[in-house]
Amino acid sequence: MSYLNTFKRKELKFALSEEKFRSLWDRLEGMVIADKYAKETISNIYFDNDYDELIRTSLSKPVYKEKLRLRCYGVPNDDTTAFAEIKKKYKGIVYKRRECMSYAEAYNWLVNGAAPLQETQVTGEIDYIIKKYSLYPKIAIFYDRTAYYAKDDEEFRITFDSNIRSRTTQLDLRMGTFGELLEDQPYCVMEIKAVGAVPVWLTDILSERQIYLGSFSKYGSIYNQRIRDGAAQKNKDSEDNSKCFQVS
Repeated sequence: MSYLNTFKRKELKFALSEEKFRSLWDRLEGMVIADKYAKETISNIYFDNDYDELIRTSLSKPVYKEKLRLRCYGVPNDDTTAFAEIKKKYKGIVYKRRECMSYAEAYNWLVNGAAPLQETQVTGEIDYIIKKYSLYPKIAIFYDRTAYYAKDDEEFRITFDSNIRSRTTQLDLRMGTFGELLEDQPYCVMEIKAVGAVPVWLTDILSERQIYLGSFSKYGSIYNQRIRDGAAQKNKDSEDNSKCFQVS
């Protein structure tokens, strides 16, 4: 199977409650077709450095941002197809450049530092970004996805992601898709992926159902949760230590 390794498109995100999702699906169902791999668990390893530079930069909403991840579907074995991917966003447009290879090769390259079996322009770009930011595996993120494309345009896609979870240990996707659930996550995150303009029929449905464009980052939300949890634990430890030194 061949894979497209370069993308340029708009990616619009909507955080939906269960009520909003069901209201939308009542209108959307007849307009879309399930993708060949409609229901999948998406498995990712995201790379960052000691300062969490990439995710912190992303959360500051700059004009330009980039990230590196290793992605596959489900729980891989050594021979499972995997994607080493640079994702960049500039002025609202998403650019993806990725290299397709076996999971074992990708893992040995990105995690263990072995050279890829075939060097390409994309592998060179990935090596450059790893060295530029001193990147290493930082977090594994998983979510369950259902994917569709429009009846009148196979390049126009809509996906729904739920059950977002993560872990910061055992950063090998072959270990499974277990992880800590993201707190207060929406019922699902809808992503609209369009090469050109969003179809009028969809904008009409979204307006009719009062569903508005939002901003939701899975990695960003998980990072913020971990920061909050760390601060809460630090305060608790401080209070416990204070009690130990109180004189009755």
